[in-house]
Amino acid sequence: MTESSAMADAVPEQIPVQDWMAAAPTRRVMAALEARGGPGAARFVGGCVRNALMGRKVEDVDIATPLTPEAVTEALQAAGIKAVPTGVEHGTVTAVADKTPFEITTLRRDVETDGRRAVVAFTDDWAEDARRRDFRLNAIYADAQGRLYDPTGAGVADARAGRIVFVGDAETRIREDYLRILRFFRFHAWYGRGEPDAEGLETCARLKDGVRSLSAERVAKELLKLLAAEDPRGAVGLMAGSGVLTEAAPEARDLERFAVLAGADLEPARDPVLRLAALLPDAPDVARSMAERLRLSNAQRERLAAAVVVTDFPLSDPAARELVYRFGRQAAADRLLLAWAAGRGAERERLDELLALVVGPAPARPPIGGAEILAAGVPPGPLVGEVQRALEAWWIGRDFHATKAEVREALAAEAARVTHGGRR
Repeated sequence: MTESSAMADAVPEQIPVQDWMAAAPTRRVMAALEARGGPGAARFVGGCVRNALMGRKVEDVDIATPLTPEAVTEALQAAGIKAVPTGVEHGTVTAVADKTPFEITTLRRDVETDGRRAVVAFTDDWAEDARRRDFRLNAIYADAQGRLYDPTGAGVADARAGRIVFVGDAETRIREDYLRILRFFRFHAWYGRGEPDAEGLETCARLKDGVRSLSAERVAKELLKLLAAEDPRGAVGLMAGSGVLTEAAPEARDLERFAVLAGADLEPARDPVLRLAALLPDAPDVARSMAERLRLSNAQRERLAAAVVVTDFPLSDPAARELVYRFGRQAAADRLLLAWAAGRGAERERLDELLALVVGPAPARPPIGGAEILAAGVPPGPLVGEVQRALEAWWIGRDFHATKAEVREALAAEAARVTHGGRR
């Protein structure tokens, strides 16, 4: 294995061995790779190392190795570990040890890129692999003992300072894959502290047209990941100011409502789909059009369209229950939050009370069906529907509660009205 002299390994630092590093499935996978490639043939890389340095939770463990995908597969199978060829053409094999997945990728260098995808060649040079990564804090490697390898010479410092800086030349990295423009803002939302890297921000703004070349699915995935950050307001503001937000989602313009919602200490307000809705105008057709263009799921599309309807903030419990009855819990909660964030609501304490009501038991449907209406003497046909609608309005007006006698009395009155008194 070679180390480029231009980006030489530095091993001055070490992190304590983490629980995920010492876990039995992790040790099995690392041992299998080193049994085939020798000591140092596998290092942790990317998010798991970055998060360990930053004291963040580690959810996925990625491993880099100079072994080819074929050699990785053979090594895993020899150790009795399942090997899944999830991206062999790009050097990636997924190991599944004790039901735990590990993404293992052969060290790579870019041969050809077009801003959307890359043709890669495998290498045994760790520094060459680091050069093709997006940000310096994602180009840190760690061995099984926690020793850190930082080929760029600045990744560890960036992680500890919360700096999002491209590896090498920002323009080169972006032109390799224009998705890195969106990732710059997403990583700033999740991990950045202080002012953004000036060169990176300027380059993202200058090359923002490249976002148009990306697939809708990739754009949507990055947007929703960004909006899932604890506080994405700064990053979204930077996207808007640089013009990148207009390229990714031109419909997203309501920064004021978004800022109020995203800054609220409310668990439902942390939902990325609701935060996206807060950025949109109160126009269901616009929401559906954007969702279709970004190829969001049907459920996400309908949720956005149901949320962005101008709703007066219900100041009474019955009005809130009616909102749930007519539109469902999710839409009712979304509309309450968006109305409050737009300044059309009440005090925060009242919002909390209404949200608690909304997630409670759903209001009951009227205990009257078509059979009961016919039995009351209403002839089949459109009059049945008229009576149903009138009884539903009566039921809502009673705040979804009435005795059986009151229900029978209301039904008899409506039946008499349409059969003897004429239609209203």
